[in-house]
Amino acid sequence: MHYYTVLRLLLAGFLLYFAWPYISQAGSMLEKVFWASWLSFLLLVIGGNLATGLRLSRPPVMEQEVGERQRDQ
Repeated sequence: MHYYTVLRLLLAGFLLYFAWPYISQAGSMLEKVFWASWLSFLLLVIGGNLATGLRLSRPPVMEQEVGERQRDQ
């Protein structure tokens, strides 16, 4: 069930594709803080999904197989 991980990574890349031109146009300090926080959140999302995709961490409970869930309990 790593399809969800790939889909989330694709969605994050899609959002970055549309946001990239506007990041360089930030003029005020508030805009720079917004884009810095947005980029840091995006990096957390990408990092978490890469960790799940590379099987460095377990997938969320919703995405685990039934046998895998029972084995953890």
